[in-house]
Amino acid sequence: MSIRIKILLSFTGMLVISLLFILLTASLYTIAATGDLQGFRDIYKVHYQINPLTEQGESIFQEMKFLAKSDPDKLQNKVLLREYDMKLRAEKSGLYVRRENSQIFESLTFNQPELKHALPAYDLNNNQIRSTFNISERFYAYAKFDFHYSDGERGSIFVIRERSPFAELTRKLLPVMSLLLIGVLIIANLLLFRWITRSFIKPLNQLRSSAEHIKDGNLSFKLELSSNDEVGQLSEAFESMRNQLQRSNELRQQDEANRRELISNISHDLRTPITNIKGYIEGIRDGVANTPEKMETYVNIIHAKAVSMDKLVDELFLYSKLDLNQEPFLFKVVDLVDFLEDSIDELRYDLEDKGVALDWDNRTSGPVMASVDLDKLKRTVVNVVDNALKYMENEHKRFGITLQADDEWTTIAFKDNGRGVPEEALPHIFERFYRAEQSRNSSTGGSGLGLAIARQIIDGHGGFIWAESKPNQGTIIYIQLKRLNEAKELMGNGEHFDHRG
Repeated sequence: MSIRIKILLSFTGMLVISLLFILLTASLYTIAATGDLQGFRDIYKVHYQINPLTEQGESIFQEMKFLAKSDPDKLQNKVLLREYDMKLRAEKSGLYVRRENSQIFESLTFNQPELKHALPAYDLNNNQIRSTFNISERFYAYAKFDFHYSDGERGSIFVIRERSPFAELTRKLLPVMSLLLIGVLIIANLLLFRWITRSFIKPLNQLRSSAEHIKDGNLSFKLELSSNDEVGQLSEAFESMRNQLQRSNELRQQDEANRRELISNISHDLRTPITNIKGYIEGIRDGVANTPEKMETYVNIIHAKAVSMDKLVDELFLYSKLDLNQEPFLFKVVDLVDFLEDSIDELRYDLEDKGVALDWDNRTSGPVMASVDLDKLKRTVVNVVDNALKYMENEHKRFGITLQADDEWTTIAFKDNGRGVPEEALPHIFERFYRAEQSRNSSTGGSGLGLAIARQIIDGHGGFIWAESKPNQGTIIYIQLKRLNEAKELMGNGEHFDHRG
């Protein structure tokens, strides 16, 4: 839920709660006014039975009550009664006087034909002088006093006031309802404040604390996500940024470690031939090579070491350019069957001189087309073969190349029967400067970059390279390249293009 919607719902909730409470109050007023619930009537009756009149109306009633006790016949004087009635009108009350079953005086305030029949019967003991009565939907409260006229006839005086349940309930309950409304609004505001605080303030504080952690260089914490609104999306973006910063920091540290390792490896691999060259040169200067044969031997060794160094520098330069994506790839559509057969022809004599039997197994039918950089793919094949030859110590050495393909991929397998690669070393053989031996020496030859360069080249082709090996049973290196199905059309275009891997 978005912050905009949350704020809108907050204010809408406050408004709705207030309106509902007001509507509830108004409903109670209406019910009381219409008399739909008898329970409200009972409340009014109890109240008005005790306090039916205003303070001034009560004073006039007491004066007439005294007159009824001391000189009741004056209560038949209509002029006097009219004066009392005029005073009562100011209090929104009226006067009614009766003698036995006849009416002596009725205030014009009432205009209620059924008033006579609604009045209570005589109670000369005056046990209940204050009460209420209803005429239809109209509600009245009164104070009365029953007495005897001088001739013994019964008489009554009534001071009557019509009461509105709605007005009285409003007067009585409005303060309570107002206080209750204020309380509800305060509670609702507190609940909304808590909700908004949990939804917005707490996540923002977490973001601030996280930013301080990052400022202090601490990236190892984790920001907990708790919502899907704008704050949650901001927290998610912040957490993603932290993860990227952490990964970048780890990569930077790893690159720094790799750089130090690279410098150390280069220094080691260059120091050995340089030391040898210096030793043989010093031997020449000191006259150790005192015969033409020794001189030739020393010069040949120096030349071989220089060639080895030149090859190492060349491989370092190539690997660096591949690693930095600065080496261009010139792709060309070729038939991999023809490519491998040409490569085998070039390798066959060199392998035979070293006593290695070469097997070629073409498991495909027809051409197998692929888009490759011929020079770099040939470099890959040479590196794989050279790596295999370094570890072939069997009396009967064999090296096999197998080609197989499906509709999508072409797989080339290079298999030797050498001593194999230990299981723990197998995942690392494509890393730069890695040798299966723990000691860094060049007794087996090579720079440790051959398979690393091969992997970079195959990655640049969008392919895959991996190895399988068992100790003392040999190693198989697989190269997988994307096959081109529409070979004729591609060959017809004859396109070359530069791609930097």
